[in-house]
Amino acid sequence: MLEALATLDALQAEPLARRVRLRLRELGVARIPRGPVPSTRDNPAGLTERQTEVVRLLADGLSNAEIAARLVLSVRTVDSHVAAVLDKLNARTRREAADRAVALGLVAGR
Repeated sequence: MLEALATLDALQAEPLARRVRLRLRELGVARIPRGPVPSTRDNPAGLTERQTEVVRLLADGLSNAEIAARLVLSVRTVDSHVAAVLDKLNARTRREAADRAVALGLVAGR
């Protein structure tokens, strides 16, 4: 059911996703994903607000350590955000992710 819920969220099938979440609660499932927030749904790449911040700094050429210092996060957290950005933008490299972010209008052109 959790896998189905992820698919419903990806398809933006909100009414059915609400019903599945309710059923999961009835079954006693403790950790039910809440689904994407509106800003994430509205993002052309499905990035969270934090991931959008990270990709902007990544496009500026900052290292993970520099991004961590700028955003007051651990380097490990930034590593996770960068991995998610690469995955969501279907990019293999930081440069490719930055280029795709520019193409989607997430980052000002360089």
